[in-house]
Amino acid sequence: MSTFQRARRRLRAHPFALDAALAAGVLVCIVAGSLVEPHGPDGVTWALRTPDALSLVLMVLGAAALVLRRRAPLAVLAFTGGASLVESVTGDPRAPVAMCVVVALYTVASATDRPTTWRVGLLTMTVLTGAAMIAGPLPWYAQENLAILAWTGIGATAGDAVRSRRAFVQAIRERAERAERTREEEARRRVAEERLRIARDLHDVVAHHIALVNVQAGVAAHVMDKRPDQAKEALAHVREASRSALGELRATVGLLRQSGDPEAPTEPAPGLDRLDDLAGTFRNAGLRVLVAREDQRPDHAPALPAAVDLAAYRVVQEALTNVQKHAGAEAKAEVSVVRVGPHLEITVLDDGTGTGRREAPDGTDTDTDTGNGKGGGHGLLGMRERVTALRGTLTTGPRYGGGFRVHAILPVETHTSAAQDGP
Repeated sequence: MSTFQRARRRLRAHPFALDAALAAGVLVCIVAGSLVEPHGPDGVTWALRTPDALSLVLMVLGAAALVLRRRAPLAVLAFTGGASLVESVTGDPRAPVAMCVVVALYTVASATDRPTTWRVGLLTMTVLTGAAMIAGPLPWYAQENLAILAWTGIGATAGDAVRSRRAFVQAIRERAERAERTREEEARRRVAEERLRIARDLHDVVAHHIALVNVQAGVAAHVMDKRPDQAKEALAHVREASRSALGELRATVGLLRQSGDPEAPTEPAPGLDRLDDLAGTFRNAGLRVLVAREDQRPDHAPALPAAVDLAAYRVVQEALTNVQKHAGAEAKAEVSVVRVGPHLEITVLDDGTGTGRREAPDGTDTDTDTGNGKGGGHGLLGMRERVTALRGTLTTGPRYGGGFRVHAILPVETHTSAAQDGP
């Protein structure tokens, strides 16, 4: 970056300093112009002449007003126009105070719209030029009077051109950004449509093969005792259909994978058999956790389905996480897992004093006591959705005397496993 570019960026970062420098430059130009004698015996000559006191005051005030040209452009234009009007009527010899009006008119034109520029520009040119021609000390055809008309017109035209260029560049930038957003949205929409089509194909394939497997399995069960050869043939069809379904399922799901997707996990999903390890991680973090379990099933009772086992583990994990986050440093948690008939009951209690866990009417928990002043957690909502998906119930709320309670009831026999165990 060159020195000029660095200086330009620095001045843009401090517009008030830029306007002050501009005002100083305009004042220097006005003072230098007041030394010119346009009506000397040999034409325009440089002569050391002293403007009258009123002209000096008007020059200083008009240049000083330009410091505020960005904050109040119309007010600065009115002030500098009034100063130029007074100077053009009373000044003899004349001083170029109208230069301040040119800068102010340029600022108004570059900061407003075109109709405002036309109205303000024509009014300024008409008033200043007409007053100088009618009431000024010089003849109406003097070059100073015509110069006021020309320079004010140039200032308005230049400001309007700059405003138009800025608007054009901004429109191009917005159009490019809109096109980029539209292109990304179109790409995402096409990806979503393609995935939806693949999902429909997957549904059709799986539904077809599962229906075939169901029919052949029913045939095999029906003829198993009387016609074993036909049962073997039906089982062969079941194996072939299942192998075909798995192959098409693998191929279709492979289309849904992206290059950055993680590999499939190789370890099994966590369950209640890892509850002690889970409690140990929270103990290592400083939370006192007591675990009580009475979930051993009788010999005739079914084992926990994988979905129920995973949901129970996640409920305990999320509840202990909430205790760790909100209950306070001295809190103690108690975890109870009890199997009562066809249900599994999970209870997590704490005696903390934190007030940040509140359940909203829609089921979400607003974490207002997170230490950083930000809320909007969804831990309770996630637990409720997980439990509800298994046709269980979840109740949460503060305890009498302080603390919080999470109680979940999960059916040991879900509708999926019940359907599998049917005839």
